[in-house]
Amino acid sequence: MDIIDTFVVGMMGYAMPQQYTKGIHIRLRARAFVFGHGDTRVAFVSSDICFITQAVKQTVVERLKKIYGPTMYTEENVMLSGTHTHAGPGGYSWHPLYDISTFGFHDQNFEAIVNGIVNAIQMAHKTAVMGQLSYKSGTLMDSNANRSPSAYLANPPEERAQYEHNTDKEFTVLELTGSGQGFPVGTIGWFAVHGTSMNNTNMYISGDNKGYASYLLEKEMKALDKQRGVKYVAAVAQSNEGDVTPNTRGAFCDNGMPCEVAHSTCGGWSEGCHGYGPGKTDFESTKIIGEHQYTAVKTTRDKGGLTPLSGDIRYMHVWIDMENTTVTPEFSGVGKAAKTCVGALGDSFAAGTTDGPGEFNFVQGTNTSANWYWNWLTSKILAAPTTEDISCHAPKPILFMTGRILFPGKWTQGIIPLQVFKVGQFWIVGVPGEFSTMAGRRLRNKVRQAIVNAGGWTSDSHLVIAGLTNSYTHYITTREEYSYQRYEGASTMFGPFTLNAYEMLYTDLASRIVKGLTPPTSAKPENISSAIFYLQPAVTPDQVPSGLKFGDVAKDANPSYKRGDNVEVLFWAGNPRNNLRIEGTFLDVMKKNSDGTWTVVANDGDWDTKYWFDYVANGGNARIQWEIPSTTVPGTYKIVHYGDYKTGNKAIIQYIGSTREFTVA
Repeated sequence: MDIIDTFVVGMMGYAMPQQYTKGIHIRLRARAFVFGHGDTRVAFVSSDICFITQAVKQTVVERLKKIYGPTMYTEENVMLSGTHTHAGPGGYSWHPLYDISTFGFHDQNFEAIVNGIVNAIQMAHKTAVMGQLSYKSGTLMDSNANRSPSAYLANPPEERAQYEHNTDKEFTVLELTGSGQGFPVGTIGWFAVHGTSMNNTNMYISGDNKGYASYLLEKEMKALDKQRGVKYVAAVAQSNEGDVTPNTRGAFCDNGMPCEVAHSTCGGWSEGCHGYGPGKTDFESTKIIGEHQYTAVKTTRDKGGLTPLSGDIRYMHVWIDMENTTVTPEFSGVGKAAKTCVGALGDSFAAGTTDGPGEFNFVQGTNTSANWYWNWLTSKILAAPTTEDISCHAPKPILFMTGRILFPGKWTQGIIPLQVFKVGQFWIVGVPGEFSTMAGRRLRNKVRQAIVNAGGWTSDSHLVIAGLTNSYTHYITTREEYSYQRYEGASTMFGPFTLNAYEMLYTDLASRIVKGLTPPTSAKPENISSAIFYLQPAVTPDQVPSGLKFGDVAKDANPSYKRGDNVEVLFWAGNPRNNLRIEGTFLDVMKKNSDGTWTVVANDGDWDTKYWFDYVANGGNARIQWEIPSTTVPGTYKIVHYGDYKTGNKAIIQYIGSTREFTVA
């Protein structure tokens, strides 16, 4: 289901106010899967979104309860995961930090996200069939790289020696097959790689590499959906991608030389150091990394040899005060009890990463107060860390004491949701943030061992981490990586023992699930919905030049094209925020049939089209592009634009425009 299509709204991911949505490359989707056994069921949703917020999760559950009653779908058995695309609109959090760069909260976008997820779960619920679940893992190379390799090297040599690579190359596929039908009705793939193939200058809405991989899988099956009577849904979901980039060529300065490794700088500055993908453009890089993940899922699925799941379904969910958790000596790694800290972000957080460098004089790998002026300024204007805060977070130099900034509400979340699913012998650990490669490995190992110790692990069991789930707490690194204080360590909000706390808490949940115990005592989640703020202006009345009407062509198609050409046309248009056209489209590419009727061959959710809106003199223009695929059938075509405009009295009126007919040879 569509979840986001907002225009002229700040994008979430790179935290750059100058980056905002102007068009659609591929639509963002929510993909839901419901697994049931007896009277027990769970719902897993992967959404083309930067991350899930507490606001989204709680609102989705509230609306599901109104539809299905209080016990069918709850916060305990609904798991929402984000793919971490950095090419979608933001403004959907109750916590102010995440709405600053997007000019506040955006009701329209929030509703699009929530409704899209709810509708996806409703669709999964309605179309559920009896079937078999099975899984298989494989290896995917040349599709991710470590963007903080110097921090990774801070981990113990004997631990690093256990792994061939400094990123996880494992790719896991969970297949849903209809009983007696012998064909897949759904697929989930998990692979760790950031949604940053589209860079921080991009203004097109895009699901990035994972959204494209999911699109390819579903497009492949689309022709068979009607024949089979079941709509195939495929999600390429996120895992522990904290330090994992899709920009596999590495990081370079503007002069073509490699960046300085320890701090990712060029001449001492972060701004000039950029990671580059395998392609020459961000679109090409998105395509390549997306196709790699698509091929990994398809190959794993089609080769067979998957392990069938059997057994019951169990789940557990708990709210934890991560700003005040005591880590026992068994898990602290220092031989004595340790504590988590009140939420804070360090200096290197402001340096950004090679995927999206920051500004000013911040650099990664800063574990001394080199930016004393900024630290002083933020403490005076926002909130000052206490002596205890400074000691707790050491060696992190604190830039933003987010857990103590209370205007217009607490900037970041302190009460955190943890969740684990057991589906037969397949375990899904839903984590509320971005675990680094080694942090994810440690968590998997700890949870797996806890399941073994409780007697719940079998020779064919498997465990995956579902990243950016249910809320967002930035990053989680190992203590060694934390000490290095690159971007990921500086963004580990609850101090050096954050990972240790999660290891302790998740192993407890998994052990309780195996033993059939009740959940631990849960904290009460924070509710700061009253703290949201609005800075985004409303859409003004639309207009067109005198003598024209909305939908008129401003630049028409040529009479003829060849396959491989790019068709570009312009229409006089209204602001797309007037109607997001959820489950609809702003454009159709149509082919003329022999009987004079028309068939849609592409819309604004397809890879080969682009839709862009911009204001020009005396009105607004919708620019539509169609890169004609090499597989296009020769014939007569036209491009149709659908839109809505706002009148002076705030009425919203639909319109349709069409180009001339043109031939493709």
